[in-house]
Parts: sequence; C-alpha cells; structure tokens
Amino acid sequence: MNFSSIRIITADIKQLVPFYENVTGTPFKWYTDDFAELRTPLGTLAIGSTRTLALFGGEEIAAAASNRSVIIEFQVADVDSTYQQLTGILGEKVVQKPTTMPWGNRSLLFRDTDGNLVNFFTPVTQEAKERTGAKI
Repeated sequence: MNFSSIRIITADIKQLVPFYENVTGTPFKWYTDDFAELRTPLGTLAIGSTRTLALFGGEEIAAAASNRSVIIEFQVADVDSTYQQLTGILGEKVVQKPTTMPWGNRSLLFRDTDGNLVNFFTPVTQEAKERTGAKI
C-alpha cells in the first residue's frame, strides 16, 4: 500500500486553492470547478468543494472548515527563508514562527483560509535529515 493524498473539503475552493498556490509557489491542476490538486513526488494535496460530498453520500460525510486534529505538512529547503518570504501573505495566520522541535525539524505553523493547520518544516539535525530523506 502507498499513501496517496489528503483531501480538504471546503466551502470556498476559489479562496483556498489560491492560498495554497501562494504559500507553496506551485500551481494546482483544476479538474473541475469543484476539484483541484497539487501533486508532489511524495503525495498529493487535493481540494474539493462541499458539492463533491454528494458523490460520497451527502453533506453529513464531512464538514468544511472544522478540522481540529490534522496538520498538513510540507518539507521546505529553508523554513526561515520561507517564513520571511511569506510574512506578507500569512499575516495573523501564523500560529508559531520557525521553531526547532525536539525531533529535529525546524517548523513554521500557520492556518490556511479554512483554519486548517499547516506546517512548513526543514530537518535540521542529522537524525531528522536521515529520517525524512531530506532531498530538498
């Protein structure tokens, strides 16, 4: 089995997709007005509108902007530099400025436009670099 993707369900796909395009510097591929993806070599971030829930059985399946348990993580080459580049975009969405974690990653934690937690991180210890296969 291979992990493939995470999908965010949103009530405002026209706001959320551009937010991720801005912070990652990578365009999404739009498949329909209700579904877009950002593909990376290791996995995909998919974003679907609440209208896509009808395909899975109805709106009771998921609720937009209500995540309280998942952090979406992206490994970046230099989290401090990335933070400096994004300060104008992130503004008050920053939850924690770049901080070195006990497991060896330097992490920037912020919220997307739906309130989901996002972590941009850079492995800084040798153990973290080996664990993540730091190729960036």
